[in-house]
Amino acid sequence: MKFRQSLFWDTNSKFIDARKHAVYIIERVLEFGNDKEVSWVWNFYRPALIKKVINNSRSISPKTKNLWMLLLNK
Repeated sequence: MKFRQSLFWDTNSKFIDARKHAVYIIERVLEFGNDKEVSWVWNFYRPALIKKVINNSRSISPKTKNLWMLLLNK
């Protein structure tokens, strides 16, 4: 997937590797991504990894964490 530069404002999105930078991508997309980007994350990464990132992230805001935890427990 081609990521928006505004989503990864602090780095060049051309150098982001989906496997190598999974945690970074998941954090940014769940916090700031649009519907298309969130859908891509849910289809590309395992639910267990997404849940682990949400639980352990210090970059995701508490409100965003709560939202995604509610959605994951559905």
